Amino acid sequence: MASVNSIETFGLVDGPGIRTVVFFNGCKLRCKFCHNPEMLKRLEDNTSIDELYNKILRSKPYFKNNGGVTFSGGEPLLHIDFLIPLCKKLKEDNIHIALDTAGVGLGDYEELLKYIDLVILDVKDYRRDYYKDMTGHDIDDYNYFLSEVQRLNKKLWIRQVVTPGYTDSMEYMKGLKEYISNIKNIERIELLPYHTMAIDKYKKLNMEYKLEGVPEMDKNKCEELEKFLRQK
Repeated sequence: MASVNSIETFGLVDGPGIRTVVFFNGCKLRCKFCHNPEMLKRLEDNTSIDELYNKILRSKPYFKNNGGVTFSGGEPLLHIDFLIPLCKKLKEDNIHIALDTAGVGLGDYEELLKYIDLVILDVKDYRRDYYKDMTGHDIDDYNYFLSEVQRLNKKLWIRQVVTPGYTDSMEYMKGLKEYISNIKNIERIELLPYHTMAIDKYKKLNMEYKLEGVPEMDKNKCEELEKFLRQK
């Protein structure tokens, strides 16, 4: 059993093609810009392997050539013992599997990664001290996961939330560009502009919003920074 928050069908942004996106509850990080605070805590398990497998399989006709399933959250790597047998069943049906993750889970990722076709990796901050400040967690667990992804030659999409006053400077982007130049198998780089749409969620959950007063990221500037990153 696993703690599933929600399931989105016909997802178009969390991997290639049309996808079923499964959001798991629970996360070790406490990112200041988190837009899914309702998924931070692992709640009571509510979904079995067979139940989720059958839900995903019903959408298979819509996946066509490049769609599939994406496991997201929260942090799917906290449900690794659930995901391994589930992914094994899904691969028997030739379903493309993507993992949208911050890379901070329970460790011992090799068995799961054997079944993963694409890793969508959230880079919170490549600088150790800033990573700790932004997430409340040391960067070592993330680094270990990335090293396993690299060792097993997994395809990667890199994502970075761009937050004004934190990661929106050209100086940061130059460092990020150098950082990702040392990562192999990157198929795509995405910069996601920070937004404030989650503030109401924090209020309803009676949680502190740590970026109070930080303005939304200008989307045009974010696009320009993304172009810079993609330049050879």
